[in-house]
Parts: sequence; structure tokens; C-alpha cells
Amino acid sequence: MKARDLSVLLGVILIIVMLVVPLPGWLLSILILCNISLALIVILVSMNTEEALQFSIFPSLLLLLTLFRLGLNVSTTRSILSEADAGGVIDTFGSFVIGDNALVGFVVFVILVIIQFLVITKGAERVSEVAARFTLDAMPGKQMSIDADLNAGLISEQQAKERREKVEKEADFHGAMDGASKFVKGDAIAGIIIVLINIIFGLIIGMVQKDFTFTEAMNTYMRLTVGDGLVSQMPALLIATATGIVVTKTTTTGNLGSEVTGQLLQFPKLLFIAAGTIFLLSFTPINFFLAVAIAGLLALGGYTLQRQTEEPAASESEEDKQVEQSESMNTPENVVDLLNMDPIEFEFGYALIPLADKDQGGDLLDRIVMIRRQLALELGIVVPVVRIRDNIQLEPNAYRLNIKGNEAASGELLLDHYMAMSPEMDDEEIEGIDTKEPAFGLPAKWISEDDKDEAELSGYTVVDPPSVVSTHITEVIKRFAHELLGRQETKQLIDHLKESYSILVEEVTPEPLSVGDIQKVLAKLLRESVSVRNLPVIFETLADFGKMTNDTDLLAEYARQALAPQITKQYAGDDMALNVITVSGQVEKMIAENIQQTEYGNYLALDPDSQEQIVKAIHAEAEKMTLQEETAVVLCSPAVRMYLQQLVERFLPQVAVLSYNDLEPSVNVQSIGVVNPE
Repeated sequence: MKARDLSVLLGVILIIVMLVVPLPGWLLSILILCNISLALIVILVSMNTEEALQFSIFPSLLLLLTLFRLGLNVSTTRSILSEADAGGVIDTFGSFVIGDNALVGFVVFVILVIIQFLVITKGAERVSEVAARFTLDAMPGKQMSIDADLNAGLISEQQAKERREKVEKEADFHGAMDGASKFVKGDAIAGIIIVLINIIFGLIIGMVQKDFTFTEAMNTYMRLTVGDGLVSQMPALLIATATGIVVTKTTTTGNLGSEVTGQLLQFPKLLFIAAGTIFLLSFTPINFFLAVAIAGLLALGGYTLQRQTEEPAASESEEDKQVEQSESMNTPENVVDLLNMDPIEFEFGYALIPLADKDQGGDLLDRIVMIRRQLALELGIVVPVVRIRDNIQLEPNAYRLNIKGNEAASGELLLDHYMAMSPEMDDEEIEGIDTKEPAFGLPAKWISEDDKDEAELSGYTVVDPPSVVSTHITEVIKRFAHELLGRQETKQLIDHLKESYSILVEEVTPEPLSVGDIQKVLAKLLRESVSVRNLPVIFETLADFGKMTNDTDLLAEYARQALAPQITKQYAGDDMALNVITVSGQVEKMIAENIQQTEYGNYLALDPDSQEQIVKAIHAEAEKMTLQEETAVVLCSPAVRMYLQQLVERFLPQVAVLSYNDLEPSVNVQSIGVVNPE
């Protein structure tokens, strides 16, 4: 055990001993001086810390110091009442304050006690209580601010984590200070009671047991009581003051000395006004030379500070700054920083700045927070932070969404309009600017706010611009989710799963499958709009088939079959009914006969004419389903599903290709079309 730790433990044991065992006067004097020294150290440390959390041990330390002081009070009271002696320190303090008149000295001591209890201790208690309440009330707002900065790309994930921990620690600290301040108040009350006990019982013991006269007993026990009270209340006063300093240290960024001098003397001209006021007082019966001297010091201080603020040191500091900037730009670290690329970046023209500016009512940052949470539930991955920035190179009303540095989508918003969508009707009475809904490509109009109610009555779906862009961002991220899931993100998912399913994870990775293999399986599922949130089921499948094959495409097919309940729910809904386009046996045979098997995997080697015929047939049937407002679903055998999906996704990405094994046996499948080559 370290010497520091041992010293604290021995100190606690000593406190317990003080409460039981009588101590000699010389040892009490040593402990009293130690108590005063500790109190001085505490208040000096509290004045020099820049923020409250730098002295986070203060609540616990406050309890130990209070217990130590009370232990000293018990020991000194025992010595005063039993021996009429409590060491040289108490006797010296008492004699210094009492002087020749015991009554006047006692009155001075009472005033000190009143100041300690009513002003310092009570004020520190109230400040601690208010600080704790307001800190707890402000926690949700601070957390939302951190999330907003994180989504705006102003801070990293690690910085956000550190800020959240700091907010939690601040709440815990102020809560602890609220409780600990009650001990300070109790200590002050106990000190007053102990003083009364020492005086009353001291007089009784002195006159009854020691045969002192009333005057002798009064002088002796009054001196010792006042001395004991002083050596007890002085450290208590310092500790209570330190408590107030620590809990009020919320808006300053430096230590107390620099903040006081820096802020109190920030306006040198006011010192001249104060000097003039004091100089005028010299013409009253107040001492002329004293008033003039103080006024002169104030004026000299104001002149000196004003000269310091007016010195032309800006050019020198600017040169130093330029030198530092030039040196820093030549360092390799800054060059490396330029290589960083945001996974998701949302850029917009200057006319759309109110969309993201909270001061102008913009809530885009909050919406993106909700989008990330929604996609985490839907897709089962943690979507990276969306970096939001304005770009003057874009058109004023334009925006652009980049995925890994490449443009993934773009659009245009009119903030003073609403988007009205109606794919089936076109009311000529509704005037507006023709456009297309960016997420799904539906025909739409930008209408003014005056036409909003009329458009809604006419059957249009009316959406405000923030909702339009939020929907667009959501759909684009869904479409590119497989690109956003890299090895690092996959490792995070595996680590999260390992907390609950450690044996399952150990059976899958690093053998027989690497993190890269698992990432390919998950990315393939996401590419085909299959959520990977049910990781335990996926890993169970990988554990079963990973030792048989390392073909990630084939493993993804096995995972799809294990996720059949989820896929069925996704496409069939609650009524378990699904309309599909079936693939004829001729087409399936054509695909099966043209599968090429290589050491790098299998692929479909179908001639271009046959591919075109199959795609045209699927496209024709899919259009019929779209007209009926149904999702186009192609159903085929498990043996060819993977290869048909590879063919279809290049030309018809909106069409889903399922196998019979992807669906639950209980689902009611209805074929409304058949894919046949021409």
C-alpha cells in the first residue's frame, strides 16, 4: 500500500482514538495546528482550481475534515473540563482574544460564531442546494447539445463520450456537495453547543470540584472556551468558504485569483472615478493625508492599467501567430488530417442555412439525431455521424448528400413553400411550381402557405421542407447502408454482441470467419434491404455453416433463410398475404445451366440477349404491380435466387427477389404474374 493511502487510513483511525482516549495537551496543540493547516490548504486549492471537477474529492474530504474537527472538539472539551488545560495553542488564542476584559472578548467571539453560522455556512448550504438542482435540471439540455454537436460534425465520438461523462460527473458532484454542505451546517451548530457546554459545566466543575471562585472559574474557563472555539471555528470558517467557492465555480475558466483581478480591473477608467470620490472625502473630517494617499494609489493603478491596454503589442503577437501557423502547416500531422473523409456529408446552399440554424428555428440537427436512432432500429447498424455544412458553390436552394466523398443524392428546397404530392390526380386549381419528391420520385408541386389548406382538402399530401429533406436523407442512407458498414463498424457490432453472447461470437470469429468475412455477409444482407439487427440469429447461422464454406454469398443465403420470419413480416405484413411474380421453370433452368463455378466464387454467365429478355419480362410484370400500389416481389427457387438477384439489381433495384425458403410456410402467396422469356 502506498504511503499516501496509509496516511489517510491512519488519520481516520486517529479520529476514532480521539473520540475515546484522552490526549495530552502537547498532542492536542499539534493536532489543532494540523487542522488549521489542512483548512488553509483546502481553501487555497479551491481558489486555484479552474473548475469544480478538479477538486471532485471535496465532498468526501469535507466529511473527513468535519469528523476530525468534531473529534478535536471532544478531546479539547474533555481536557478543559477535567484538567482546566487544553494545550498552549488554545490558551494562547483565548488570552489573545479575551485580553483584559473577558466579557468583551467573549462578545467578539460570539460575533465570529454568528458570522460563521448565519452568513458563510448558511450561504454555502443554499448555494450547494441551488447548484445541485439547476445542474440536474440542465442535464437533458446539455446531453441534447452534445448530440447536436456530434451530428453536426463539430466533435468526434470520443469527445462526445468525454463530454457526457463530464456532465454526469458534474451532476454527481453537485449532488454530493448538496449533501455534504449539511454536515458543514451541523458542524457549526455543534460548535456553538460545545462552547455553551464548556462555559456552563466549566463554571460548575471549577466552583464545585476545584474550589475556584466565580471570578477565577470565569476567567479560566472563559479563556479556554474562547480559545477552543476559535481554533475550531477558524478552520470551519475556511472550509465553509471553500465550499461556497467550489460550488460557485461554474462560469469561470481560470483560478479565482486571476478571475478576480482580471474582471475587477478590466475597466481602468473606473479606478479614476473611485480615486476622485475618495479624494473628495478628504475635505471632510476624515484624515486628509490618508484619503489623498489612497486616492493617489487608485489613480496610479488606473493609469498603469490603461497604459498596458493601449500598448501596441498587437503587431508582435500577430507575427508570432503567423509564424506558429506557418510552422504548424508544415508539420506532417496537419497533412494527415487533410486525408480524413466524412462517411456522410450533407451540404446546402446559403438560402437553406435557416434549416440548420437553431436561432432561426431550424431543427435539422434534432431530426438527424432521430434519423440515426430510427435507422439503428430498422437496419441494426450504427449510422455514422452526419457532417452538416453550408457550401457557397451550390445553388442557394440546393442541397447535396455525399456518401464517402461521392455524391449520392441531391435536391432543391423552397423554405417558404410546402411540397404537395398527389400521384393520381392533378388539380388545376392548385397552383404551384412543378417538381418531384426527391426520395421516391413522385410528381409534386411547391405551393405557398396560402394554398396549403386547399391542397389538403383536394387530397394532396402536404409536407414541409424539413420533412422532405429528412425523408430524403433517410432513404439515401438506407440505400447505401451496405457501403457505410465497414470492418471497423462490423467490429463494433461484434463487440456489442459479445457482451451478451460471448460463446457464440467465439465460435464464429476469428475462426472460421474473419471480421472481413462477416462484414461481407452483413453488407450483402443490407444491400438487399434485410435488417441485420437480429445478430444472434445471423451468428447462429454462421456458426453452423461457416465451417462448411467460406463463400460469403452462400453464407448470406443461409442467413436469409434463418431470417425468414423477419423477411416474411417485411413483405407480407400482418395479414400474412403476399402477391408475387413467379419465375417459370424455363427461366430457372436457363439460369441454373449458366452458373459458372470458379475458385473465387460462382457467377451468372448468361448471354446478353437472354439477360435482356428476363429483365424485360420482370419489368413488365413489376409495372403492373406498381400500378396496383404494391411492392414488386419476384419469387423463385433457392438455387437461383442469388444469381437472379445479381441480374435484377443492376437494372431494377426497386424489385425484391425472394426464394421460397425466405418465407414462412404460413404465408399466403398469390402469384399475379409469371416471368417467361419472349
